[in-house]
Amino acid sequence: MIPETVSHFIGGRYVHSTLRKTYGVTDPATGKEYAQVEVGVAADVNQAVLAARTALETGPWPGMTALERARVLRGIADAIDARAGDIAAAEALGPGLPVTQATEQAARAGGLFRLAADLITVRATGAPSGVVTRPAGVAGLITSWRTPFLAQARAVAPALAAGCPVVLKPDEWAPLPAAVLAEIAVAAGLPDGVINIVHGSLHRKALGPQARDALIAHPAVARLSFDGEAEAGQQVMLEAVTRSTTLSAEVTGNSPCLIFADADLDQATDSALFGAFALNGQRRTATSTILVERPVYETLVSRLAQRAGRIRVGDPSDPATALGPLPHAEHYDKLTACLRLGIREGARLAAGGRRPPGLPEGNYLAATVVADVTPALRLFTEEVGGPVVRVTPFDTDEEAVALANSAAGPRPAAAYAWTSDRERARRLAPAIEAATIWVNSHNRHDLVRADAEAGHVGFFTRSRTVLTAGDDTPAPLFGAAGARVQRKDPC
Repeated sequence: MIPETVSHFIGGRYVHSTLRKTYGVTDPATGKEYAQVEVGVAADVNQAVLAARTALETGPWPGMTALERARVLRGIADAIDARAGDIAAAEALGPGLPVTQATEQAARAGGLFRLAADLITVRATGAPSGVVTRPAGVAGLITSWRTPFLAQARAVAPALAAGCPVVLKPDEWAPLPAAVLAEIAVAAGLPDGVINIVHGSLHRKALGPQARDALIAHPAVARLSFDGEAEAGQQVMLEAVTRSTTLSAEVTGNSPCLIFADADLDQATDSALFGAFALNGQRRTATSTILVERPVYETLVSRLAQRAGRIRVGDPSDPATALGPLPHAEHYDKLTACLRLGIREGARLAAGGRRPPGLPEGNYLAATVVADVTPALRLFTEEVGGPVVRVTPFDTDEEAVALANSAAGPRPAAAYAWTSDRERARRLAPAIEAATIWVNSHNRHDLVRADAEAGHVGFFTRSRTVLTAGDDTPAPLFGAAGARVQRKDPC
């Protein structure tokens, strides 16, 4: 059931904004308003951080054993599985994710809570003698509208596993997934004040700093986690450095996909299309930039365009839908304007680029393929965040790497390379600036990667080593009567 007003969640209860103002959020499929959301300001963030600080200093959560916290985390995971339908419905109203794909993302989110629970259980039973860990403090978490529930799980699960109370600031365009997460966490036994949510603001004249800026600047936030677009990420990083706040940032970028002439073109096409258009092209690892060796360039453009034209666009609540609407009208206008500019500058529209027939309302854009996108075009480096793939030819291996690195921006989450030449792959992969590089492989999110994400628990902890000397370790005698100078340095 969708609430008429989505309120902040602070100290275990729903509270109104200090400003007593709300803003409307709209269904991306219809453009109609479905709820009002509280406008968060600095005073609300202060209240949330105070609640988290109280939970840290006097509440039971930080003092629980790892096994006790793990039990609650597994309860959250079970509840996520049970409420996958509610989560998918919330994500259809936020970023417009197709319900079938959103359900799969909910399963991944539940898996992250289980893996975080497993990790702290293993650490508790196998930690080296003398190593003591404790929660780092209050954690401030800022997440984007891209697959919001999974993004929130990726931040919340390790923070809770470490024992840190959190203040979550979800994206203003997608408030419902966070509200569902709060309900799930409390029902699973999370104590009051351990999870707090302050919603963002579209009210540009709000008194005081907006919620995101206030959370970044708060002196009681010990750890700050950011997930979002590169431009906003750079601002957050600058603020964090200025204030000496420990920051973990996951910024989006244009994950490049390099396809060489000797590649298996069938597999490369399948992978590139999935990477570009799954989850409405909103994944952090979306293959929005495809670089193709010239001998097979036109063949690949034709294949991509034909397949894109057959992708079903429609109501995200329909299980048959493969591609839903963009999250809000501002993003739709920005993306379509960027496409028009790119075409005026010389790019070639091979597929899509316009509203699909039969969908007169909402933020719908057909699966779009734009060819001949050279580095001179603004479209080459523009962050897409939607169902648009840009295709660029290259002639040499060195040119392919240079194009990949210039298009991707600051260290994208992923890159892909398709070639039958293993030596080429071995040589080129280290030169590509990306956190993870898949060679001849679609980025299947397997347990290894999920475990790496759950391993982020260490970011939210402080460790110290406690050494206890035995009875046979006397202290050096300095200044004692008749003491002889100890020649062996105990250090």
